[in-house]
Formats: sequence, structure tokens, C-alpha cells
Amino acid sequence: MIKIENGVPRHPLWRMAEPVNLEINRGEQIAIVGDNAAGKSRLVEILTGHYPLLLNEVQYDFSPSTSRLVSDNLKYISFRDSYGDQDGTYYYQQRWNQHDIPDDMPKVKDSLSRPLQRREEWMRLFSPLFEELGEATLISLSSGELRRFQMAKALASNPRVLILDNPFIGLDVQARTDFRDLLETLTRETDLLVILVLSKRDDIPNFITHVLPVEGLRLLPKMTLAEYREQYAAVPRPELGEEVKQWIASLPVRDLSKSDFYPASGGEILRFRDVSIRYGDKTILKPLNWTVHEGERWALSGPNGSGKSTLLSLVCADNPQAYACNIELFGHRRGTGESIWQIKKHIGYVSPEMHRAYLKDIPAVDVVASGLSDSVGLYVRPRPEQKQICLDWMRVFGVEGVADRSFLQLSSGEQRLCLLARAFVKDPELLILDEPLHGLDDRNRSLVRQIIKQFCLRPHKTLVMVTHYQEELPDGITHRLDL
Repeated sequence: MIKIENGVPRHPLWRMAEPVNLEINRGEQIAIVGDNAAGKSRLVEILTGHYPLLLNEVQYDFSPSTSRLVSDNLKYISFRDSYGDQDGTYYYQQRWNQHDIPDDMPKVKDSLSRPLQRREEWMRLFSPLFEELGEATLISLSSGELRRFQMAKALASNPRVLILDNPFIGLDVQARTDFRDLLETLTRETDLLVILVLSKRDDIPNFITHVLPVEGLRLLPKMTLAEYREQYAAVPRPELGEEVKQWIASLPVRDLSKSDFYPASGGEILRFRDVSIRYGDKTILKPLNWTVHEGERWALSGPNGSGKSTLLSLVCADNPQAYACNIELFGHRRGTGESIWQIKKHIGYVSPEMHRAYLKDIPAVDVVASGLSDSVGLYVRPRPEQKQICLDWMRVFGVEGVADRSFLQLSSGEQRLCLLARAFVKDPELLILDEPLHGLDDRNRSLVRQIIKQFCLRPHKTLVMVTHYQEELPDGITHRLDL
């Protein structure tokens, strides 16, 4: 069905370490699996014909489809695509600034207006998109809702081949189960070929028949799912190095007694009193009372669209409705004269919205340095000692080797590690991590969990973390809030 013989892209920057030889046969369902920066996305770009080859082009057999066009038969949702269309007008806080959303911004109902086949299966997975969210603009969807929308849109075109990059991240437990079941039904009852690109080995569904391992920009021989699981069953969990642990533990403790925007004796870091958020007639966050004390480590959970990211946008002063709510942060009532920079000074933050906003063709180290000034993009050139701090945190997260490369040339996993370093670089008192492990491989997921734990062992550190995978939470969680 898809065949590549001695595939070598014309441009040297697109090439794998070895020529690609691959044959995907009718009836096979494929998972492309590998670590971050292993070459998975590069392989997919070759598969889709996005990277033209020197000699032999990719051979496709899309029968029984009547069209021979690749664009009609093959749909690819990349990691970036699943965070939304990038038209150049999006900015970081736009989702919560409803007055800045143009009247002609596409709505869910308009973007999914094409009649869908197999509607009984679709409605089970995507019913919120058709029923509750029909009038919603795409920009206002949560990251999980947006991922489901992108998948619904791709499937609505009835493709012969569907390639999905890490399709399960950002989905709540039920949505992941429903989507696996839907794909299994479609692959069993139709001619659809599914190719999943996965960084997390446990995400491989049982309907997958064969695995394409990718390591070090090399495509390894195709193997059955059973062979792959047997070969990779006993992968040891990496341990954070003692040198890194000692470096984090030895970071100087900031003298907060001299801060005019932090409680003198620790105490309450955050308090919500009957806080709710509405846009028009739609309730995003129901009335909530919530208190967080210094040193606590909170796990924030709830299904897609339950208001988790909206809640965090109130804390980080990214949502203008924060000033109409009864919120106290670091001992101060919101809207009593503090600046946004006083609020952000003590907060380290990473989120899907931030990853979506970072289309910056600047060196990765400058992305990390932007965390020092809480900007999306580097607007203040760091001093030499500040740049060294950035490089130190990049070393902690294992991305010091890409410091001078353009952020846009990195893999999605490397980008996420850089954004994590950005959240830690100013040694914040309140660490807010909204699904921080998106797109990370098993090794990096384990190491980042340990970094978070080690960081939070230090004085005056408070954590709020969102994830749909309970195993992603670091050890030492003290409190939970379910929306």
C-alpha cells in the first residue's frame, strides 16, 4: 500500500542517517515509535511526500479509492496541528480575551459542516463538538477539545490513510478509551490504514499490527506488535543523576522577607472565594472555593473542557476576568494595585497554550531566557550570568546541546523540554504545570517527574500540576482538586 525504496530526501537537513526502505501492506495497522528527536516526524514527512526524494518517489496504492491524489487520500495531523491552525494572528492569552476574537473566527459547527459517515460512532466520541460546542469558536476550545476537533475534521474527509502524531495526549481517560475504540472499529470494518506516531510506548493500542521503531535517525526493521512488546518490555526507568540533584538542592534560597508581593510568613499562596467564569450564556468554571498554602503540591484533574486551564489562567493573570473575581494571590487581593509583573515574578508556568503561541524562529536558549522576563519571545537581552543560568537549566532537562538551534527546528519533545526549562529558570515559588509532559518519551517523562519532585523539596516551593495520566504526577502530591 505504501512503499519506499532507498528513500533519500533531496535536502540534507531532511535526511535520516540511512536511506529509508519500507513497505506497509494492506491490512496492517502501524505505530511509529521512538524517543524524542529520534526521527519519527522526519520519517512521516518522507512517508507523506512532504520531503521530495532524490531518486525514487514514494509509491502509494490507495485502492479502492477512486482518487489517486495523495491530498485526497492521506491526512496527517502533526503535533503542531493538534494545537490549532497557525495563521500568524494567534497570541498567548487570546483564548481568554473574548473581545479580541474576530467575528469571522471559524466556529465548530461551520468547520464540521460536511456530512459525516458512520455517524453513530462519531457522535459517541465527538458529541460535545456537535451539541455543546457548536457555536464555540475554535480559539476558545480547550487543548483536549481542540485535539478531538482536529481528529474529527480529518476523519470527516474519509481518508484512506490517517497519520496521527501522539493523538492521545491532552485527552481525558474516557476520551482516550473512546478514540481507541473508534479507531479499532474503523480499521476492522473499513479500508482505513492508521499510522500512529507515538513517544509513549504504553499508548500503543491493541489494534496495531506492526511497529516501526526509530532510533538515532534510523528506521529499524518492521516488527509485529507482540515482537515489539517482548523486546522493549524491560526498559529500565532512568534515575536523575546525583550531580543534577545536588545542583538543584544547592540553588540559593531567595530572601522573601524583602518581597512586597509575597506573604511574610508563607501561609496562603492562593485563595479563591466563589470564583466562576462565564462567557455569554456558557459557564466555563462553576463557583469554586480553593485555598493553597505554601509547600503544598496539588494535582488538578477533570475531563476535557471542565475548566482546568481557565482556572490556571486566572492565577497567572492571563485572563482579564481575574480582576472581577474574589482572588487572593501571595496574600494580596487581585486588582488592588499590583502589576502583572509582580504576579508573574513568583510563578513558573508551562501549558499547551504557551506551546501553541511559541512560533519563534529564535535560538532555543533565548526561548528559555524569555522566562526571566515573562515574555513570549525575547524582549530583554539576558546578561551573561543570566544566560549561564538558562544553559544550566537546559542541561538539567537534557537540551543543552540544542541551545543555539532555532526553536522551530527542534522536535516537539525538545521544544517542550525547553519550555519546561523556561518555567524553572527564575526559580519560582509557585510552579504551575499544565500537562507539562505532552509529547515526551518514556525516558524524559520519568526524568522530568524526578526534576519536579527534587525542585519542590526546596523551601517555599508550591506546585499545581494538571495531567490526564495519573502516573505522570511526581511523588509527594499532597492535595487534589477535581473539576
